[in-house]
Amino acid sequence: MRQLQSFLVIPLLVFSFLFTSLHAQTDESMEETGYAGDHFSLEGALSLFKEAKSMEDFEKALNKENNKINNLDLNEDGDIDYIRVIDHVDGDVHAIVLQVPISEEESQDLAVIEIEKTGAENAILQIIGDEEVFGKSKIVEPFEVEGDDSEGRGPDEVVAFKRIVVNVWLWPSVRFVYGPRYRAWVSPFGWRVYPRWWRPWRPRPFSAFYVGLRPYRTNFRVVSTHRVVRAHNVYVPRRRTSTTVVRKTTVVRTSKGGAAVRRTTSTTQKAQGVAGAKAAKRSTTTTKVKGRNGATATKRTTTQAAGVKRKNGAAVGKKRTTTTTKARSRNGKTAGKKRTTTVRKKRKN
Repeated sequence: MRQLQSFLVIPLLVFSFLFTSLHAQTDESMEETGYAGDHFSLEGALSLFKEAKSMEDFEKALNKENNKINNLDLNEDGDIDYIRVIDHVDGDVHAIVLQVPISEEESQDLAVIEIEKTGAENAILQIIGDEEVFGKSKIVEPFEVEGDDSEGRGPDEVVAFKRIVVNVWLWPSVRFVYGPRYRAWVSPFGWRVYPRWWRPWRPRPFSAFYVGLRPYRTNFRVVSTHRVVRAHNVYVPRRRTSTTVVRKTTVVRTSKGGAAVRRTTSTTQKAQGVAGAKAAKRSTTTTKVKGRNGATATKRTTTQAAGVKRKNGAAVGKKRTTTTTKARSRNGKTAGKKRTTTVRKKRKN
């Protein structure tokens, strides 16, 4: 009887531990990085792709508010961005791009779903988040676990579990793009040309958006190995990024002496102009400190280089740095100090 109990309990404990470990990985709290990718779920995109019956269905699912995977506003106009889908096909590989029209002239790739056939009825895929949106390339793939009890038999046997690469051939969307009548999908929509059913909504705070992502993180994981190489080679020459505004923000939270510190650094880089001219670069750093007595202090430093670089290498312009410090006590009184420094750039001969 004891042997039977041991036979049943030990594998259950191991499986329970493994399940808890995986759940902890997929449901761990996420720190806001400040990159736009905080507001888009790669795991959610793959989940919608898995269930889609066509590329048109997939694009529609990406842009439905109730699916809760898109909270992007890249051009900062106060409305959620529309995501279009474009499939680049080369033989038996697909590079399915998720892209946002930023303006009439520019678009920004969010991610690419890369698919390759590895056999007659086998295929693998990964989704790669663009480094301009996520800060660095972020790779997500589906995963499963399986037990391996081939090494021993007996009442005290411990079953080993391992993660496996998922064969996605049976996904409806994958079967669709490999169907004999499939033509590479190119979204008919673009800047200010949207489907009639679509209505943009207002972005939500990160904390509220993140809560809705938890169900998507169960069956997908972030990995460091890029497996789908041929499809990636098809995608790279076609990658689109926006040069109008590239904004990168880093948020750092520390605690020292009972004070909570939040620091945000934003860099806005404008596009390269005509005749080789390089437009302005603006950098803003905001630091907030909250002490034990409830008093808060905010320091904001903005540096704006309004220089123009010509083809002959001459640089003309001014560099302006503005520092503003504000302190607020519990009684609501505020005190401020503002310092502005202007530095002229030297001309290059």
